[in-house]
Amino acid sequence: MKKQIYDEKNGMSYTLHGDYYLPDLVLREEEPTYGKYGMLRKQFLKEHRSARYQYMLLTGKLNEHLNQIDQEVREQVETLMEQMIEKQGVTEELKAQDQMKWVRLMNNIKASAEEIILKNMVYV
Repeated sequence: MKKQIYDEKNGMSYTLHGDYYLPDLVLREEEPTYGKYGMLRKQFLKEHRSARYQYMLLTGKLNEHLNQIDQEVREQVETLMEQMIEKQGVTEELKAQDQMKWVRLMNNIKASAEEIILKNMVYV
């Protein structure tokens, strides 16, 4: 028996392992470089969209999707924070005058921006 065979019907090659020919499968995945938001999206997909998660995992598109979501969410949070900072009048002068108030406002702005973006981009 040949060690390797190629099936022209489906375009796959097979390697002999013992008495059986097993397909030579290789996943071409993007490196997982995602951060906090990518991990949140992955957990959401696992728990609430398991069919979609399994499909993306098996087709090798999961890491690409998670990297993209992570980058987009980070950009959206930064943009929204900048808009909220401007609207609420949080300035460097306030930071110099009352640091604790500035920290409270910035933490509140970040939490609000994250909540809005996570609801619209990660948990869908």
